[in-house]
Amino acid sequence: MQCARLRACTKKQILDVPWETTMSANEQEANGRQGAGQVHDRVREAILNADLAPGMVMSQVALADELGVSRTPLREALRRLQGEGLVEAEPNRRVRVAPITASDVEELYALRIAIEVEALRLSLPLLRSQHIARLQGSLAEMDHYADVKDYAGWTVPHAAFHAQLTHLAGDRFALLLAQLFDHAERYRRLHLKHEKGAWDADHRSILKAVKTGDADRSAHLLAHHFARTAFEVIESVEPGYEPDRLRQVLADMDALTT
Repeated sequence: MQCARLRACTKKQILDVPWETTMSANEQEANGRQGAGQVHDRVREAILNADLAPGMVMSQVALADELGVSRTPLREALRRLQGEGLVEAEPNRRVRVAPITASDVEELYALRIAIEVEALRLSLPLLRSQHIARLQGSLAEMDHYADVKDYAGWTVPHAAFHAQLTHLAGDRFALLLAQLFDHAERYRRLHLKHEKGAWDADHRSILKAVKTGDADRSAHLLAHHFARTAFEVIESVEPGYEPDRLRQVLADMDALTT
């Protein structure tokens, strides 16, 4: 079946507490949220790992059967995945795994450069010794997980590193950047097929510039860190595509640091 990779996830695995008719309304609501969260995580991982291929159309009924859950938690999980840009609604209760396109990569990373670089500039004057220590700690954790080739473990300090660079810019920046970070996960995994040594060097260079309080250097390095990923993924997805918007945003950022 179209979701065979998900078959191993039984109803007991997805829903820790079975649905009982004797549950109170509040208990049912709480378990529904828990069930939706677990379904979301299961389907999200399948999409990110390409077990559910980009562009694949799925019946909600068939998907619920494969997962062994009711359609109520599934619908909630799919709404969350749609908000993350991973699925798209189709007619007749069907959903499609969002395709991977060069245009989407370009737009996503153009946004990240424009917003995250500015958030870094706003945060930098507010960073103190304890913030630098946390950044160094995240970098050390990333090194450890990279050494043992544990990508799932590596993603946690990697997300923390980027969040710590910008979180002092304000809550609205943090919320939007966290959303964009999640949306970029499929493209990060594609990029890992390339040599990732440049990522390690990028993160170290960014931290070094941040530690010296050099806003222009930090901004330049962060912008080009994102651009490298975007350009390589675009080339692998659609060779010959011209990412003019991304180049313009990058040029604008460079103009501010010269």
